[in-house]
Amino acid sequence: MVPQMSLSPVRREILETLLLHDKPVKVAQIAAETGNKFPSAMMHVVGLTRMGYAYSPEKGSYGITEKGKEALGIPEINKEAAKAILADLPRDKEFHFYRCVGKPLNCYAHSLQDFCTKILEVSADSIEFHLNRGDFEAWFTCLGDIELARKMALLKEKRLSGEDLRARLHEIAESRRMALAAQA
Repeated sequence: MVPQMSLSPVRREILETLLLHDKPVKVAQIAAETGNKFPSAMMHVVGLTRMGYAYSPEKGSYGITEKGKEALGIPEINKEAAKAILADLPRDKEFHFYRCVGKPLNCYAHSLQDFCTKILEVSADSIEFHLNRGDFEAWFTCLGDIELARKMALLKEKRLSGEDLRARLHEIAESRRMALAAQA
């Protein structure tokens, strides 16, 4: 695991917001999601950019860099690791969906790609059940994807539910799957 860099709580929260988005976002959106006023968010984002933790592909939009991910304790993934994360899993390593404790759905995800598909099929209460218990985080950690596990923890903090949660979870998982596929 990569050692975490020392960041103020506000800068850490801004970096985590950038991590969760996967693509550059406007400072106004960062301010709204972190509960900061725009001038404060802008000051911190500019500071993070100067530190090399964030980048700006166009005026007013910012994304997280590999150095920013490293500051959050997220290791960089190489080609072999990306392939391993994307690989089909043996039956005993599949993700088993449940509605609640003791109520299996008899639905399994045997890869990250399959997970992205199944998220669109299983009930919203199953998704809420697994997210709130930390099951998705644990499974992604077992796959070797610390970044996706961290995103699940951050998503849980957003307290989304129902179809909003499903859509956001699918967007995050699919975006990560595509990024890993580009590396593999």
